[in-house]
Amino acid sequence: MGSFLLAAFFAAPGAVITIDTSMAPPEWALLEREVLRQSARACEEFYARYFDERGYLLCVPRWGGDDGPDDAIENVNDWPLLHSLGAPDSVLALYKKAWEGHLRQFTEAKTIDVPFARDGMYFKEFPVSFDWLHNGEGLTAFNLAGLSDPIEDRFQARVRRYAGFYMNEDPLAPNYDPAKKIIRSLFNGSRGPLLRKATALDWAGDPIEIEGRFKLGHGERSYEEMLAHFKDYTDIVGDHPQNLAATTLALNAYMLAGEEKYKRWLLEYVDAWVERTVQNGGIIPTNIGLDGTIGGATGGKWYGGVYGWGFSVVVPQSGEMAHRNHHELGLTGFGNAYLLTGDRRYLEVWRGMIEKVNAEKKVEGGRELFPRMHGDQGWYHHTPEPYSQGALEIWYWSMDREDLKRLPRTGWIAFLEGKNPDYPVESLRAELASVRVKVQGMRRDPTTPDTRLSDDPMKFNPADARGLVELTLGGFHPGHKGAPLHARLRYFDPLRRRAGLPEDVAALVDSLTGAEATVTLVNLSQIDARTVIVQSGAYGEHQVVAVTRTGRREPIGAPHLTVRLEPGAGARLIIETKRYANRPTLSFPWSRT
Repeated sequence: MGSFLLAAFFAAPGAVITIDTSMAPPEWALLEREVLRQSARACEEFYARYFDERGYLLCVPRWGGDDGPDDAIENVNDWPLLHSLGAPDSVLALYKKAWEGHLRQFTEAKTIDVPFARDGMYFKEFPVSFDWLHNGEGLTAFNLAGLSDPIEDRFQARVRRYAGFYMNEDPLAPNYDPAKKIIRSLFNGSRGPLLRKATALDWAGDPIEIEGRFKLGHGERSYEEMLAHFKDYTDIVGDHPQNLAATTLALNAYMLAGEEKYKRWLLEYVDAWVERTVQNGGIIPTNIGLDGTIGGATGGKWYGGVYGWGFSVVVPQSGEMAHRNHHELGLTGFGNAYLLTGDRRYLEVWRGMIEKVNAEKKVEGGRELFPRMHGDQGWYHHTPEPYSQGALEIWYWSMDREDLKRLPRTGWIAFLEGKNPDYPVESLRAELASVRVKVQGMRRDPTTPDTRLSDDPMKFNPADARGLVELTLGGFHPGHKGAPLHARLRYFDPLRRRAGLPEDVAALVDSLTGAEATVTLVNLSQIDARTVIVQSGAYGEHQVVAVTRTGRREPIGAPHLTVRLEPGAGARLIIETKRYANRPTLSFPWSRT
């Protein structure tokens, strides 16, 4: 099949563009390809160092908030994302091997003292019952794996099973109360909600030798200090904004085949949180009781509960106060609802909360100080920087210039504003340097499997897709709490039938507005032509209206277009888009009807 016919086959009629203008290989393009190549090689070495042939992590497997199953699989964070950007297939294959291995490893791993994990830390290939700060971390890689291989049978079955745990489709996991529209506990999972006060043991896991053997990430020097770390983590009954992170499971299930039940549940649950936030004066509450009332399980305190607005605890080894308010995880749910609907009220509620929190500022010594916490005494823990949880996301989703006022005009934002032209090269050089530093650290790591906890190798994970997501996709990194990808563009290789930039192709998004994304595509091969499908939106949720190059505008009218790049060719394309016009899907462009 000729290259033109092949391109036409994989794209909508009239959506094929041929670029034959030569372009000298830009430094940023060479660096992009090198980051992908070096990251893949480093991932292969990392896997060989820390995993066995079964995909089991070589560590002491434990349950707990310090280290546990979620940390084990976090060691391969960003691996599926790297592959979906264009890294070699070996990266995806190793992620899959680690994912399968950790499911078996932590199903076999059992607690002795922690009651709900005595028959296995995983049940039905999912955490038995834990909070979404940790569940989200453990599902980070899985929730992005559909970007690269959405048709794998095991992936599809798990996506639907996991979502079902929160839609009462499994009688052993009655996590959701459809009448009150709540997830019934901060602890939830495949064995259902924990409907009692949590203990330090529930959080810390079984007793373990520490001194002289392990170095804990939170700095505890003994098991007693581990228990002391979690001694106040008791009020978990009822709903918390963290649980909104569970909506990514339903989002992925919906994006498999468009089954409406997943969309209905997701919007029902997020809408309930929108209503509660409005009812609470515009501030998202951090406890909803089993009776459905705000603060119903914490004495009527809207700010109550573990990881709530008023959750400040003592650090046992130092005696200092630590402020651990994690309401911001709820933004994942608001973003998921916006991705499905394009309804700006999900942004308006969160934007309004940012303004309301900052309105509680105080002035000391001529300085404005802004709160982060709220307790019995009112607002507290004031800092010089305005409260800005979710500010980046709100601007990115809205594309309103007014929302930029909450963001520093530095780094990527400054680059998009045309004020930091060196950012792409600096960012990519930093990512290359990070790969080198992490590999050096891994090679010097003195731990052995019996002196290694599941989170110990994490600091040496060489995969970091942050810069590549910004520069190639015009997106922001989804973080490590189980969120989906939000991006203006994605790329597919129609010849190899896979996600990611084809070999030798590089992309740079240098401008974003609500109606346009501007990208430069270049073929670094001076010998072979390359064909790339450019999709609008991480999941095809945007519609390409038209493309302008060298002053010539070409109508498109599809979620994607196909670009043929002749050897050594490149061009800057202005892609007009209608955002959130299409049903988001995990299907690749050639699989859609």
